Amino acid sequence: MPRALDIQINGIVPIIPTPFTADDQADWTSHRNLIDFACAADACAVCLPAYASEFYKLSEDERQRAVTEAVGQMRGRIPVIAQVNYPSAAQAVREARAAQKSGASAIAVAVPRMFNLPESDLHRYFDKILSAIDIPLLIQDFSPSGPTVSPGFVASLNRAHPHFRWLKLEEPMMATKVVAVLQATSGAVGVLEGWGGMYILDLIPAGICGVMPSLSLVDLLARIFRLAKAGDMHAADEIYQVVLPQIVFSLQHMELYHHAEKRLLEARGVLARVDVRDLRLELDRFQTGRIAFLNGQILALLDRLKMPRNPVPAAAISGSK
Repeated sequence: MPRALDIQINGIVPIIPTPFTADDQADWTSHRNLIDFACAADACAVCLPAYASEFYKLSEDERQRAVTEAVGQMRGRIPVIAQVNYPSAAQAVREARAAQKSGASAIAVAVPRMFNLPESDLHRYFDKILSAIDIPLLIQDFSPSGPTVSPGFVASLNRAHPHFRWLKLEEPMMATKVVAVLQATSGAVGVLEGWGGMYILDLIPAGICGVMPSLSLVDLLARIFRLAKAGDMHAADEIYQVVLPQIVFSLQHMELYHHAEKRLLEARGVLARVDVRDLRLELDRFQTGRIAFLNGQILALLDRLKMPRNPVPAAAISGSK
C-alpha cells in the first residue's frame, strides 16, 4: 500500500453505494463485490460513505464498518478515502481519527452548509480536523445558497496544513475557479468535479485532477478522462454523449439517483439486489421506464466499445435474498 502522503489522484474516484437487503439491513457481502468492481473498472481511488452511499441513513456503526470493510477488501490495491460528514467539529475529529486508525488512505469532509458561516469559522472547523489527522484531507463543497469556498481560503488552509490536498466542487461554470485554486496554491491542492461527472469535458482543460461520480459509470468516465487528457476530445465526446443523459436524469433528486445507480449496477451484473433504504423515493412507472431505457443505452455503449459489463469475471454476486 502506498504511503498516505504519496497518494495521487489522476482520474475517477467513485462513491461506493451501500447495498441493502429486503429488510433494510446493510449487505456487506455485496458491498465487497462493489469494491472489487471499482478496482477492476479503472478507479484510481474510492470514497465512502458519502451522499451517494446513503450515509445520512446509516448508523454510526454502519458508517465505520463501511470504511473498515472497504479497507479490508481493497487489500491495498487503490486508496480508500473515508467520508466523515458532521457539523460538529468534535464529532468530525473523532470519526476522522477512527477512519485513519482503520486504515483509510485519506479523509473527505463536506463543508457544513446548514447555515451560512464566514470563511473564518470554516477555517477553524477544518483546522481542528486537520490538526487531528496525519493522512491527506479532501474538502467537498456544495453551496446552493451562495458561493463555495474561495481560492484564498483554500490557499490559507493548505499553507497551515499541507496535507489538505484536494477540493471537490459541485457547481456549474467553475472552470475559472479551478484555475484560480491551482494558481493560488501553486498546484498543491488538486480540484475534483462532483455532480456525477456532468461537466468533465468542460473542466479537464481547466486542470481538474479527477472526478467523483457514481460507481456504475466509472470505467466509461475513466475512458473519457484519459481521451480528453490526451487531447482526443472528439472520441471522448462520443462516449460522453451517451453517458450524459443517465447522469442528468439521475441527479434530478438524490433518492432517484440511488435507484438509478443500483439498477445500473444490477444490469451490469454487479449487484443482485437494488434495494434503497427507507425513507426512500418510490418510483413511478415513468421513472422506472426511463431508468431501464438509459441503462440499456449504457450497456449497448459498453458492448460497442468492447468493454466488459462486469470487468470482474469471477465475481460472486451474492447479495442477500
